[in-house]
Amino acid sequence: MYGITLVFFGACDSPPKTQQQEAIARVGDDYLYRKDILNLIPENTSTEDSTLIVQSYIDRWATQKLLTEVSEINIDTRQKKELEALVNQYKIDLYTSAYIEQLVKKNIDTLVSQEEMMQYYEENKTNFRTNIKLAKLRYIQVPNEHQKFKEIKERFFKPKKTDSQFWDTYQVQLNSVALNDSVWVDLNQIYQKIPFINPENEEQYIQPSTTHEYKEDKSVYFIKVNKVLKENEISPFEYIQPAIKQVIINKRKLEFIKKIEKEIIIDAYKNKKYEIYK
Repeated sequence: MYGITLVFFGACDSPPKTQQQEAIARVGDDYLYRKDILNLIPENTSTEDSTLIVQSYIDRWATQKLLTEVSEINIDTRQKKELEALVNQYKIDLYTSAYIEQLVKKNIDTLVSQEEMMQYYEENKTNFRTNIKLAKLRYIQVPNEHQKFKEIKERFFKPKKTDSQFWDTYQVQLNSVALNDSVWVDLNQIYQKIPFINPENEEQYIQPSTTHEYKEDKSVYFIKVNKVLKENEISPFEYIQPAIKQVIINKRKLEFIKKIEKEIIIDAYKNKKYEIYK
């Protein structure tokens, strides 16, 4: 199928006849079957590469099996018991987490009203402080030779409500543009979008109610900073709103999980499935 010779490990016992045609490798009593590698090879992979991928997979499978066998023989009894306890606990955690997550998805309302978020913000706003400077600003990068250069500059620095159609027409011709200065952004976003601003010089550019014109080789940046919030100030509601929504949803989840755990104990106790011996 994949141009590889069947590989067998361990003693020379054969797999059961019903499985003989499907087994491609063996370690002790464990078999690797052809069905286990059916989705291993990406489409359009050459025969040579397919062979290498399959052989590598078989080698890893065999190595894990052999190492596990050797480990179980050579690890001392005390450590073996500790590891088995960890494995059992991990299994318990996986099952319970999956079940609880399933219940949470079915029962938790993820819709959070604006009023609920605002109330939570007002009650906890001192906990929501900025860890980086935030700013409201607008900027554009205009090619030097743009035919509407002067008009673009004038409309940018002296905006009017009637300018929307103009920007709809010309902003696609600009190298970089962000005209919405009603949204708070952090300095990391600014560094990415406006490369000449960096941690060393941001104090020069990111100041409230300032404008800047920065010339590059073939273009000019126009920047207009509206407002600025420094580090450790209370974050604005509109900036922290997504985080507040998640906090409220997580709080609902925790309350629901506590309720489920309590109900399980009560029901088991009532049905005499759970007892405490004194």
